[in-house]
Amino acid sequence: MTVHDTTDVVDSSLPATAGPGSAVPSIPVFDAPGEPRHVSDVSSVHQEITYAKAIGFRPLKMDVWLPRQSSGPVPLVLWVHGGAFQLGDRRELPPTFASDSVFRLLNEAGIACATVDYRHSLEAPFPAQLHDLKAAVRYLREFAAVLNIDPDRFGAWGESAGGHLVAMLGLTGNREDLHGGLGAQGHPSAISAVVDFYGVSSLCDVPPMETPAGLFSAALTAAVPSGMSLQPNRMLVGGSDDPALLAAASPVSYVDAGAPPFLLVHGDRDGLVPHSQTDLLAAALAGAGVEHEVLTVKGGDHCFFGAEDQMDTIIARAVSYFSEKLKR
Repeated sequence: MTVHDTTDVVDSSLPATAGPGSAVPSIPVFDAPGEPRHVSDVSSVHQEITYAKAIGFRPLKMDVWLPRQSSGPVPLVLWVHGGAFQLGDRRELPPTFASDSVFRLLNEAGIACATVDYRHSLEAPFPAQLHDLKAAVRYLREFAAVLNIDPDRFGAWGESAGGHLVAMLGLTGNREDLHGGLGAQGHPSAISAVVDFYGVSSLCDVPPMETPAGLFSAALTAAVPSGMSLQPNRMLVGGSDDPALLAAASPVSYVDAGAPPFLLVHGDRDGLVPHSQTDLLAAALAGAGVEHEVLTVKGGDHCFFGAEDQMDTIIARAVSYFSEKLKR
């Protein structure tokens, strides 16, 4: 399956950037990490790193949370926020999550965490979001020595829209047609483990979603051309209902035997993204012989509302999964 994209408008023939030991570029397309800030006995954080610059778009930012108690290069997990492909911020966790819990608990386990922003679908349609995440992974490998992280032990963890995107990232590590032209080049974007919290796996099979009030302005709604959808999954592909485009943006379309292991976590009462989306991906992974686990959260709605008393256990399971798969 080939996906054509016109959103990454940086000229890849221009000198890319500023890696350790590289020549000074004439046009920087990302920034070096700078100095970390100590935020606790557990963590130091590199904040507001620009990992890629796309002409015509805001700079793409990440924060890198590093465990302070580490003697050598540590594994890293990329955290990807949700928000119906329209909202969200790398610094904000869902309301059911304790503040900074994902970043802090990974650091307590001796794992670094890079939390990244990406272009929302009204800024650029798919595969721009995937290209952004791949650029983030390449950036982290470019500066692995500076950050004291192990470039061979990367995982990705996302929730909702972020769950969809980390699944795509995990399943397309060897797809040159989805590499994208942003940021650091010369590094792979493959990862070694995926944790997907209640993400969409097949855009063709998602029932109509109730979008949050105020998500789209009245002016935008009135301006939508006939036949264009404002459903979040369809907005990811520019508002189209074309099955081919929806399939091209669906993780189930990319499952093969070379995929990394997956932990799929989903509430059995999710009214926004039904558990059947995880079932579809689990079946595809099983059919390809890919190692995977499914954790069903009893009573859990989207973001695990209704299962708040289980949040510590749920997040701890995700952290332990990365410890199992990434730590030597």
